[in-house]
Amino acid sequence: MSRLLAAVAAVAVVVSSFAINTNIALGHERRSVGPYTFVVGWVNEPAYVNASNGMSLEVTETSGDKPVEGLATTLHAEVIVGGGAKKLALELVPDDAAQGIYQGSFIPTKVGDYIFHIFGDVNSTKVDERFESGPNTFDGVVSTDSLQFPDRVPANIDLAARLDSIQTLVIAAIVVGAIALLVSVGGLVMRRR
Repeated sequence: MSRLLAAVAAVAVVVSSFAINTNIALGHERRSVGPYTFVVGWVNEPAYVNASNGMSLEVTETSGDKPVEGLATTLHAEVIVGGGAKKLALELVPDDAAQGIYQGSFIPTKVGDYIFHIFGDVNSTKVDERFESGPNTFDGVVSTDSLQFPDRVPANIDLAARLDSIQTLVIAAIVVGAIALLVSVGGLVMRRR
């Protein structure tokens, strides 16, 4: 059994070093855009709701894999949720540690699929591409429920629903109390006549 575990560990080390050394982005979508290759996904994977994250963008020349620098001013990005109902412009910031990699930071506040829209210019190539999370690309944002220990913290949407129901009960109690007060005042007035 220990030999099997050692063999599995050795394979894992080889595979992970291969992925790191060949610049493979696991959980990202790779796409040719003119003479360039775009690799898009989350900065941190998996992407958890209400946790700081962002879009990761790597741009290389398709022939030769040379990183493309200086795109923070010529490319633009936005994140889209809800079929386009909500959009947020992202500031593309070059990665200090690696050439050709850019990040646009934000905190996803909703579980589900997200779209990264990248547009502008890479040298003389016009770019207008949408990268959508899904089963064949990169994962959407997931809940932190399974990670919470020892007690589960209610999500903001759960708290909002609870507050709405409490607010409804309070309003109903005020209305019933006001009606009861009016009925009792009306009864006193009728008795005095």
